[in-house]
Amino acid sequence: MTVQYQNLTIEWYGYATVRLAADDTVVYLDPGRYGVLTGEWEPDSPGVADAHPAGDAVRPEDSDAVLLTHVHHYDPDGIDRVAGPDATVVAFEGIDPRDSRRDLDRLVELPHDVREVGTDEEALVADVPLWTVPAYNHPDGPHTRADGQPVHPEGFGCGFLLSIGGTRVFWPGDTDVLEGHAELDVDVFLPPIGGSFTMDREGAAALAAALDPALVVPIHYNTFDALETDSRAFAADAAARGVPVALDEDW
Repeated sequence: MTVQYQNLTIEWYGYATVRLAADDTVVYLDPGRYGVLTGEWEPDSPGVADAHPAGDAVRPEDSDAVLLTHVHHYDPDGIDRVAGPDATVVAFEGIDPRDSRRDLDRLVELPHDVREVGTDEEALVADVPLWTVPAYNHPDGPHTRADGQPVHPEGFGCGFLLSIGGTRVFWPGDTDVLEGHAELDVDVFLPPIGGSFTMDREGAAALAAALDPALVVPIHYNTFDALETDSRAFAADAAARGVPVALDEDW
């Protein structure tokens, strides 16, 4: 299923992988992992089978820019599958393979032009203006490990606000709702709603109401059991607050 907003096409492949296309420009957000581009994704429970994209293996290789928020979403194979011949990879500067249990290439080893960014920067990539914002879990919040450390500590990743085809799209990354989020000027909001490691559907709905975007397309949910949530309840909650929601689902 494809979501259309004016001249912008939005496609959620699953997990955090999103394709944005407008005016012959293509940008991907956090491509890959959990089989969402290889056709290998399978639901943990029957209840989410129709609420998470599950398609054939794809290798579009059509992007002008690939944006990476943090190491949990870093997938070199996913990048290769979507990167066009002249694509620029814009990656959070703190992505370190040593922070993952997976065997990952370093950013400098990728066969693509790589630009590293911090948590409060602006850049122009493939004629797409973009801005980074912090992304983390509150130390005293619910998204902490057994030792009390946040799953995503401050400085571990970033979110992206970008303008593509004249539309400002906000993907906050793996984060709680943070001070400053509600001050952003956003047309299309792509919130994570799965909870467990990020803001949950209630927090995302409240932030959507504060942002007052023209459209919300939730992502980062129902990929595996820890991210299972009721997307229809999220849509109803946001709609009750006057915010339109498009669910990229097949039910």
